[in-house]
Amino acid sequence: MKVTLLGTGTSQGVPVVGCQCDVCRSSDPRDARLRTSAFVEVKGTRLLIDAGPDLRQQLLRNHITMVDAILVTHEHKDHLGGVDDIRPIYFQKRAPIEIYGLQRVLNVIRKDYDYAFKPHPYPGVPSLHLNPIKDDPFVVNGVEILPIHVRHLTLPILGYRIGNFGYVTDASFIPETDLNKLKGLDVLVLNALRIKEHYSHFNLAQALHVIELLAPKRAYLTHISHEMGRYVEVSPMLPDNVFLGEDGMVIDMQ
Repeated sequence: MKVTLLGTGTSQGVPVVGCQCDVCRSSDPRDARLRTSAFVEVKGTRLLIDAGPDLRQQLLRNHITMVDAILVTHEHKDHLGGVDDIRPIYFQKRAPIEIYGLQRVLNVIRKDYDYAFKPHPYPGVPSLHLNPIKDDPFVVNGVEILPIHVRHLTLPILGYRIGNFGYVTDASFIPETDLNKLKGLDVLVLNALRIKEHYSHFNLAQALHVIELLAPKRAYLTHISHEMGRYVEVSPMLPDNVFLGEDGMVIDMQ
């Protein structure tokens, strides 16, 4: 399995438009973050986790030319605003793009991209096939995927476990039943917004607490805002098995 972190930034990205803080003015490329997304390659299957507004740039930057399915965490636009950018891949494969998510989220996709679901769609639009998921594992091209239910303040959203890889973003609470589903991981990717506490996201201390509870072999932080601080300042503060995610970072798993 190979995981590429396509974006590791929060909803505004980093740098933030108009901000003059040290992070936003940093010349260190590790401080520049597109909106959060990941690409998982396993057993020949290519899975995109979230399709945010930076998707076109992310696909080009990482030389991604094919996606077998999109796993959606929730409907906020920093995770869903780039669905239309999947069109070139649809034109290549000439088969519907499979999208998996909660029914509530799929309803938003159907509404926001209504032109893709018309009985006689315009020839240039993508074909999107929506697959509702709940609690049970589901399979994409022989790859089993386990939904992880978490909360983003009060909004129910999904993380995913694929083999010994776990991915959770935008969480502020993970119930014990779903924490147990994330035990025994080789790699966990988990959101950590900033140092200071936040009402709807784990901050750094909370994320590190979850990592300590789950004890993955390695953990990578994502959905990071400019309020976290510069990479060179924050990275030395982390435990030996915990790393700040970086855009374009490739995580190889045997």
